[in-house]
Amino acid sequence: MSWIVWVIIGIVILVLWKSVIDFIKGRGTSRGFGLKDSAFSMELFYALLVLYSTIIIGFALIYFVLSYQGLILVEHGEIRTVSAIETLVHSIYFSGVTLLTIGYGDIVPIGLGRMVALVEALIGYLLPTAFVFRLLTTRSRKEE
Repeated sequence: MSWIVWVIIGIVILVLWKSVIDFIKGRGTSRGFGLKDSAFSMELFYALLVLYSTIIIGFALIYFVLSYQGLILVEHGEIRTVSAIETLVHSIYFSGVTLLTIGYGDIVPIGLGRMVALVEALIGYLLPTAFVFRLLTTRSRKEE
């Protein structure tokens, strides 16, 4: 693979990493993630929605870039040649299904894509735990 591909992948990974760390540490807004007078914080909900969207789009870009370096996603067990738009749509779809741990199996990664999908699935599995942890720590700070 050319060095440009690795630079793009590295930038996407840095943005994803920073987004997850900022969410866990409570950064990203000027007021932090303070709970109002309810057990549910719209600010925290929106932050989680933006974080999930960022991760889905980030990993979709990784799949998209890797697809031009070689075959990375196989649809219904057969190799297909599709346009750039279709490749991007498949990448976004596969990324969302993988992050949300649905895993329908209609699009399957091969080669390096398996490792990328594994990392994305792990993030999708751990992110709800980080959300609950963040909610509980914010709530306990407010009670003190």
